[in-house]
This record gives sequence, structure tokens and C-alpha cells, in this order.
Amino acid sequence: MNNVSLSDELKDLLSAADDINFLKKGERLFTAGEKAESIFIVKSGKIQIGKMTADGRELALRLGKEGDIVGEIALYTDSVKYILTATALTDSEVVEISKKDLEQKLLENSKLAMEFINIITEMSLRDQTKLRDLVMYGRKGALYSTLIRLANSYGTVENDEILINFKLTNQELANFCGTSRESVSRLLSDLRQDHIVTTNKGYITIHNIEHLKAEINCEDCPVVMCSIH
Repeated sequence: MNNVSLSDELKDLLSAADDINFLKKGERLFTAGEKAESIFIVKSGKIQIGKMTADGRELALRLGKEGDIVGEIALYTDSVKYILTATALTDSEVVEISKKDLEQKLLENSKLAMEFINIITEMSLRDQTKLRDLVMYGRKGALYSTLIRLANSYGTVENDEILINFKLTNQELANFCGTSRESVSRLLSDLRQDHIVTTNKGYITIHNIEHLKAEINCEDCPVVMCSIH
């Protein structure tokens, strides 16, 4: 259940930069409001992209994994600021390429320019559908949507069950739902009692994903639109 990744050609272009940032877990790569002068490609680890809500909670929209672009920016436009915050969820390495250098390279290769535009569009649409689920279906829908997205991104299927092969604390899961750890704990407890999911040391197995989809009127969007990457 993998998300569409960069082509080897675009990945090589972005990875050619010499500037590599090493981040410890919890360290910020950039913060919303900072001037956007660079774009990044994840070399290793996981980068959480999100925003602080009005009440001070952290809302995680997606994860950047190896090979993913982080820090989408408006090219050929001056004085652009990051609208989201990027934080290392694990110890990570990211390659940095300046906005000006990227603009020049894309001008020289129209095929890569179109691919880059398509990737940025996909990221935007994915964020919009995530926010739609949060607004329309409340805390329960936010959790169910997040579990489905995690299954699409990290799911391993065996005997009609899906193991989310990515360890998350309840607080980290709550960040993706824009709610409190206590709310997520209660909702997971209800799902366990109904035999919809089981949990084991931070790993979640979904036994009935169709139940989750039905509860949020899932439209069976393409996986690229319904993932956590």
C-alpha cells in the first residue's frame, strides 16, 4: 500500500544538493511564518508536517518519508513564507536545495517541472481531504480517517487484516487527529471492544477497515489522495 513517489530523475535532481541537514527527533526543520527559501527531500527518517491549531494543539497533516519532498513553496514568487511546520518524528536526514537553484533547474527541464507541479498539487489535495474529514466527522471521524490513511501508507495485509507497520504513541496519533490523547485513547478502547482493531506496543492492526470507511462515508478516493505521506 505505497504512495506514489518521485521519479528517479527528479529524485536525483533534488538529491544532488550538497547541503544535508541532520535532525534529532523533535527538532524543527522549519516553522510556519518563516521565509521559504529552500525545499527539502527526505533522505532518511520521518518528517511530520503540520500546524498549530487555535487552541494550541498540534495538527499533523502528513509524514515525509525517504524520497518525499518537504516544504512545498510557490516558485518564481518572492517573499513566500512556509504555511506549515516540519518536525522530525524520528532522527532524520534531509537534503536542502535553494528555491533559486530549483527554479533554474526546472526552467531547464520542462518534463521535471510538470512532475514537480503535479506532486505539489497532490500534496495540497491530500491536505484538503484530511481537513475535510476533520471538519465533517469530528473526533471519531478524524481518528477513523487517520487509521485508513495510515493503513494505505504503512499497511501490511494478511488474512484480511491490516497491520499498520509504523509505531505511534497515542499522543502522536492524537496529533494527526487534531484532538487530545485522552480522546484517542477512549476511541481506540471502543474500537478494541468492538473487535475493529487491536493494539500492541504502539502497533495497530485493523480487523475491519470497511467499518471505519462506512462510518465516515468513505468515497474510496485514490490511495494517493488518502494517505499520510
